Amino acid sequence: MGPVTDSLAALDEPVRSVFASIHARLRELVPDGITEGMSYGMPALLYRGKGILATVQAKTHLSVFPFSSAVVEQVAPDLAGFSLSKGTIRFSLDQPIPPAVLDRLIELRRAEIDAKRA
Repeated sequence: MGPVTDSLAALDEPVRSVFASIHARLRELVPDGITEGMSYGMPALLYRGKGILATVQAKTHLSVFPFSSAVVEQVAPDLAGFSLSKGTIRFSLDQPIPPAVLDRLIELRRAEIDAKRA
């Protein structure tokens, strides 16, 4: 077990399933090199030792953190009506992140990490 697994286990349904499906999709798109750890004080999935994605439940919303303001900026045009900040996408059970946008977010962050290692 790791920090992400432990944090998921502490969540109630349906939030646990929503976050688990986001993590599963990340693992499908990035099948190698994903580990659990901490990034910016949050349980996070890491790629090559860098935070690729964290999911957090707040009192009034759910959040995805791709640990990159540039990545959030790149997908922002496809997220009209969502609350965004420098490195966060806020969503709800009623308004989940569209699957195509989630895929793009994951792919952009992976490419960013790969480019920094090159």
